Amino acid sequence: MSSFYEDNPDLKIAVFAGKGGLGKTTCSAALAMWLSKKKQRVLCFSTDPQASLSDIFEKDVFGKGSVTLDKNLYVMEIDADKRIAAFQEEVRQKIRDMYGIDELPKEIDEYINAAGAEPAMHESATYDAMAGLLASDEYNFHVFDMPPFGHGIRIVSMARILDVWVEKMEETRKKAQEYGESAWKMQQRTSGAGQDEMLAELLEIRKKLSFFQDILTDNKRTAFYMVITPEKMSILDTERALKMFEQMDITLTGVIINQVYPKELLQRKDLGDFLRKRIEMQQKYMNEIKDKLGKHVCAVIPMFDREPKGLEMIQQVADIMMNWDGKITEE
Repeated sequence: MSSFYEDNPDLKIAVFAGKGGLGKTTCSAALAMWLSKKKQRVLCFSTDPQASLSDIFEKDVFGKGSVTLDKNLYVMEIDADKRIAAFQEEVRQKIRDMYGIDELPKEIDEYINAAGAEPAMHESATYDAMAGLLASDEYNFHVFDMPPFGHGIRIVSMARILDVWVEKMEETRKKAQEYGESAWKMQQRTSGAGQDEMLAELLEIRKKLSFFQDILTDNKRTAFYMVITPEKMSILDTERALKMFEQMDITLTGVIINQVYPKELLQRKDLGDFLRKRIEMQQKYMNEIKDKLGKHVCAVIPMFDREPKGLEMIQQVADIMMNWDGKITEE
């Protein structure tokens, strides 16, 4: 992987996807740290609501904006619920301003609250934060740790999800217009200016969406990784993901195999039966990965004797991940 980044200096984004609990956050943190040592200003951004980066780096960064962890290394975990609440209040205020009212009708307020609870709103808030970061050019490189929701595919297909969001905004406006007197006041006071303002806002959202999708599907600027473990379901899941990637015009940069027990342990006479069977099972699936996904594998990371947390351990993961020797299995 180190050679890959040295040979592709135009890369500006890396996306880590896969099922939960396989090590996406660890790999994301490791790449971000490695790139930061190359004098790049790197932001590692987690879209996982479980505050996984806080756990990995052993520092509370959830909802605190961009936090500096080391020279050229920044991390961010957004509080999506807070962003949704702020967005809802913004919608309420726009309706008040547009219709010249001091208080929203109860039905409208309840509708806005209900819309905020939908899953699409959480993803939209996450997407909006990501798109804003990419557009800002504040960092040289962005590493995105995706949550386990269909391998991050839904971020790339966000057009459909954003359409729902846009429709909700439009529907909220129409519902407000049903209140005849308030709607009449709005028409008299703004002469349509409010509607034009809202339309401009929706067009801006679509513009940002298009910008975001173009970047994520451009393999000259974006690297896309799957993180797996040597287990049957992980292999099947990755095979399905590859088919989805083709449909979404995403080029898979590589597959990282994580949490691999060292095969050399099998030589130990004091090795317990449980661990022996576990290693033998993994070796079986390592061979299957080699046969089915071998051309995509770009790193193999071993199981460590302790959790890979803190800057020192993340650096150790980075050294291994970025300098893999190319062997999936021992001959």
